[in-house]
Amino acid sequence: MLNIAVMVSGGGTNLQAIIDAVESGRIEGARIVLVVSSRAGAYALTRASTHGIPIFVAGKSEFPDDEERGAAIASALREAGADLIVLAGYMSILSPQLVGGFAGRIINIHPSLIPKHCGMGFYGKRVHMSVLAAGDAESGATVHYVDEGVDTGPIILQERVPVRAGDDEDSLAARVLEVEHRILVRAINRLIESNRLNNSTV
Repeated sequence: MLNIAVMVSGGGTNLQAIIDAVESGRIEGARIVLVVSSRAGAYALTRASTHGIPIFVAGKSEFPDDEERGAAIASALREAGADLIVLAGYMSILSPQLVGGFAGRIINIHPSLIPKHCGMGFYGKRVHMSVLAAGDAESGATVHYVDEGVDTGPIILQERVPVRAGDDEDSLAARVLEVEHRILVRAINRLIESNRLNNSTV
């Protein structure tokens, strides 16, 4: 059984997509053992509690020191027995110690076709505004491994979304979000099916 921890900051629709896939059997051989949030008021925590999933809040108000916060998250992940950590709309940068401690076992979903419109400062609607400002004909979503950079880890899956005439950041974001839900589940299944996950690497 693969133990998944999901890290969130907001509404948690990607978390819900994973929950639904696990509960429906579309993700087999896995369970969500912990949801970590950077904000105490994140609605994602309500989603987790509704499904009986343990939660851990590790924001700046709870842990003002970055190193202490990273250590607390790492401890919570280890106590939960997390094998795979999924950043699903997690809006904080992970500490190098945390990334190093779970090297090869952290994946992230990003709402663009990396390497375009990614990196420091590219999150949420800012990503879609950047796509539109650039006049790109397409956007999409990417699932990638997390390393010590920002959106620089190896790509696992991407799916493209056309940019339509008249799109604004909200309409584009809505279509990209549908893709995010789909490829995040596919990526987790790919990791399970490839049997690449062990105690230290994926």
